[in-house]
Amino acid sequence: MEKLINDFSFGLFFWQTILFILLLFLLKKFAWKPILDALNDREEGIKNALDEADKARQEMLDLKSSNDKILKEARAERDSLIKDARLIKDKMITEAKDEAKAQANKIIAQAKQTIENEKLAAITELKNQVAELSIGIAENIMKDELSNKGKQVKLIEKMLDEAKLT
Repeated sequence: MEKLINDFSFGLFFWQTILFILLLFLLKKFAWKPILDALNDREEGIKNALDEADKARQEMLDLKSSNDKILKEARAERDSLIKDARLIKDKMITEAKDEAKAQANKIIAQAKQTIENEKLAAITELKNQVAELSIGIAENIMKDELSNKGKQVKLIEKMLDEAKLT
Protein backbone atom coordinates (compact mmCIF):
# COMPACT_ATOMS: atom_id res chain seq x y z
CA MET A 1 0.00 0.00 0.00
CA GLU A 2 2.88 2.28 0.59
CA LYS A 3 3.96 1.80 -2.98
CA LEU A 4 0.53 3.01 -4.18
CA ILE A 5 0.79 6.13 -2.12
CA ASN A 6 4.35 6.82 -3.35
CA ASP A 7 3.45 6.27 -7.04
CA PHE A 8 0.35 8.48 -6.79
CA SER A 9 0.03 11.15 -9.44
CA PHE A 10 -2.52 13.99 -9.28
CA GLY A 11 -2.60 14.51 -13.02
CA LEU A 12 -3.30 10.92 -13.73
CA PHE A 13 -5.93 10.94 -10.99
CA PHE A 14 -7.55 14.07 -12.46
CA TRP A 15 -7.73 12.61 -15.99
CA GLN A 16 -9.00 9.28 -14.72
CA THR A 17 -11.69 11.06 -12.72
CA ILE A 18 -12.74 13.12 -15.77
CA LEU A 19 -12.79 10.02 -17.95
CA PHE A 20 -14.75 8.17 -15.31
CA ILE A 21 -17.32 11.00 -15.05
CA LEU A 22 -17.47 11.18 -18.87
CA LEU A 23 -17.98 7.41 -18.97
CA LEU A 24 -20.76 7.70 -16.37
CA PHE A 25 -22.39 10.51 -18.36
CA LEU A 26 -22.19 8.52 -21.62
CA LEU A 27 -23.48 5.38 -19.92
CA LYS A 28 -26.31 7.38 -18.35
CA LYS A 29 -27.25 9.00 -21.62
CA PHE A 30 -26.91 6.04 -23.96
CA ALA A 31 -26.92 2.80 -21.92
CA TRP A 32 -28.66 3.21 -18.58
CA LYS A 33 -31.79 4.87 -19.95
CA PRO A 34 -32.49 2.08 -22.48
CA ILE A 35 -31.50 -0.58 -19.92
CA LEU A 36 -33.75 1.00 -17.23
CA ASP A 37 -36.56 1.45 -19.77
CA ALA A 38 -36.22 -2.21 -20.78
CA LEU A 39 -36.21 -3.24 -17.10
CA ASN A 40 -39.27 -1.06 -16.41
CA ASP A 41 -41.05 -2.48 -19.45
CA ARG A 42 -40.18 -5.99 -18.35
CA GLU A 43 -41.30 -5.27 -14.79
CA GLU A 44 -44.57 -3.83 -16.09
CA GLY A 45 -45.02 -6.84 -18.41
CA ILE A 46 -44.45 -9.22 -15.50
CA LYS A 47 -46.86 -7.21 -13.35
CA ASN A 48 -49.49 -7.29 -16.13
CA ALA A 49 -48.92 -11.02 -16.60
CA LEU A 50 -49.38 -11.59 -12.87
CA ASP A 51 -52.54 -9.47 -12.91
CA GLU A 52 -53.85 -11.44 -15.89
CA ALA A 53 -52.96 -14.69 -14.11
CA ASP A 54 -54.86 -13.50 -11.02
CA LYS A 55 -57.82 -12.55 -13.24
CA ALA A 56 -57.68 -15.92 -14.97
CA ARG A 57 -57.49 -17.71 -11.60
CA GLN A 58 -60.47 -15.69 -10.34
CA GLU A 59 -62.40 -16.46 -13.51
CA MET A 60 -61.56 -20.14 -13.07
CA LEU A 61 -62.83 -20.00 -9.50
CA ASP A 62 -65.98 -18.24 -10.69
CA LEU A 63 -66.44 -20.82 -13.44
CA LYS A 64 -65.89 -23.63 -10.97
CA SER A 65 -68.44 -22.21 -8.55
CA SER A 66 -70.80 -21.61 -11.47
CA ASN A 67 -70.29 -25.19 -12.65
CA ASP A 68 -70.87 -26.47 -9.13
CA LYS A 69 -74.05 -24.42 -8.92
CA ILE A 70 -75.23 -25.71 -12.31
CA LEU A 71 -74.44 -29.29 -11.28
CA LYS A 72 -76.31 -28.81 -8.02
CA GLU A 73 -79.33 -27.40 -9.90
CA ALA A 74 -79.15 -30.23 -12.44
CA ARG A 75 -79.05 -32.81 -9.64
CA ALA A 76 -81.97 -31.13 -7.89
CA GLU A 77 -83.93 -31.08 -11.16
CA ARG A 78 -83.05 -34.73 -11.81
CA ASP A 79 -84.19 -35.67 -8.31
CA SER A 80 -87.39 -33.70 -8.83
CA LEU A 81 -88.03 -35.43 -12.17
CA ILE A 82 -87.38 -38.84 -10.63
CA LYS A 83 -89.72 -38.01 -7.75
CA ASP A 84 -92.42 -36.85 -10.18
CA ALA A 85 -91.94 -39.97 -12.30
CA ARG A 86 -92.29 -42.17 -9.21
CA LEU A 87 -95.45 -40.32 -8.17
CA ILE A 88 -96.90 -40.70 -11.66
CA LYS A 89 -95.93 -44.40 -11.69
CA ASP A 90 -97.54 -44.96 -8.28
CA LYS A 91 -100.64 -43.07 -9.38
CA MET A 92 -100.88 -45.11 -12.59
CA ILE A 93 -100.43 -48.36 -10.65
CA THR A 94 -103.07 -47.32 -8.13
CA GLU A 95 -105.48 -46.32 -10.89
CA ALA A 96 -104.85 -49.58 -12.73
CA LYS A 97 -105.42 -51.57 -9.53
CA ASP A 98 -108.61 -49.63 -8.79
CA GLU A 99 -109.84 -50.11 -12.34
CA ALA A 100 -108.98 -53.82 -12.24
CA LYS A 101 -110.72 -54.14 -8.89
CA ALA A 102 -113.78 -52.32 -10.25
CA GLN A 103 -113.80 -54.56 -13.33
CA ALA A 104 -113.40 -57.66 -11.15
CA ASN A 105 -116.25 -56.52 -8.87
CA LYS A 106 -118.41 -55.83 -11.92
CA ILE A 107 -117.63 -59.26 -13.39
CA ILE A 108 -118.30 -60.90 -10.00
CA ALA A 109 -121.60 -59.03 -9.67
CA GLN A 110 -122.59 -60.08 -13.20
CA ALA A 111 -121.59 -63.66 -12.44
CA LYS A 112 -123.62 -63.61 -9.20
CA GLN A 113 -126.59 -62.18 -11.07
CA THR A 114 -126.22 -64.80 -13.79
CA ILE A 115 -125.92 -67.55 -11.17
CA GLU A 116 -128.99 -66.20 -9.36
CA ASN A 117 -130.96 -66.02 -12.60
CA GLU A 118 -129.90 -69.54 -13.57
CA LYS A 119 -130.70 -70.75 -10.04
CA LEU A 120 -134.17 -69.22 -10.24
CA ALA A 121 -134.65 -70.69 -13.71
CA ALA A 122 -133.48 -74.11 -12.45
CA ILE A 123 -135.77 -73.89 -9.40
CA THR A 124 -138.70 -72.86 -11.61
CA GLU A 125 -137.96 -75.68 -14.02
CA LEU A 126 -137.59 -78.11 -11.11
CA LYS A 127 -140.90 -76.92 -9.64
CA ASN A 128 -142.54 -77.34 -13.01
CA GLN A 129 -141.10 -80.85 -13.32
CA VAL A 130 -142.16 -81.69 -9.74
CA ALA A 131 -145.61 -80.30 -10.48
CA GLU A 132 -145.86 -82.31 -13.67
CA LEU A 133 -144.65 -85.43 -11.87
CA SER A 134 -147.06 -84.75 -9.00
CA ILE A 135 -149.89 -84.25 -11.43
CA GLY A 136 -148.88 -87.39 -13.30
CA ILE A 137 -148.64 -89.38 -10.06
CA ALA A 138 -151.94 -87.92 -8.82
CA GLU A 139 -153.56 -88.66 -12.14
CA ASN A 140 -152.33 -92.26 -12.03
CA ILE A 141 -153.49 -92.61 -8.41
CA MET A 142 -156.84 -91.07 -9.22
CA LYS A 143 -157.29 -93.31 -12.18
CA ASP A 144 -156.50 -96.26 -10.00
CA GLU A 145 -158.70 -95.04 -7.13
CA LEU A 146 -161.57 -93.98 -9.34
CA SER A 147 -161.57 -97.12 -11.45
CA ASN A 148 -163.32 -99.01 -8.70
CA LYS A 149 -166.73 -97.74 -7.41
CA GLY A 150 -166.08 -98.89 -3.84
CA LYS A 151 -162.85 -97.07 -3.73
CA GLN A 152 -164.54 -93.95 -5.07
CA VAL A 153 -167.08 -93.98 -2.27
CA LYS A 154 -164.41 -94.60 0.32
CA LEU A 155 -162.35 -91.68 -1.05
CA ILE A 156 -165.31 -89.33 -0.98
CA GLU A 157 -166.17 -90.27 2.61
CA LYS A 158 -162.56 -89.79 3.66
CA MET A 159 -162.45 -86.35 2.04
CA LEU A 160 -165.73 -85.39 3.69
CA ASP A 161 -164.43 -86.45 7.10
CA GLU A 162 -161.33 -84.31 6.61
CA ALA A 163 -163.40 -81.39 5.39
CA LYS A 164 -165.72 -81.30 8.42
CA LEU A 165 -166.10 -77.95 9.99
CA THR A 166 -164.63 -77.76 13.39
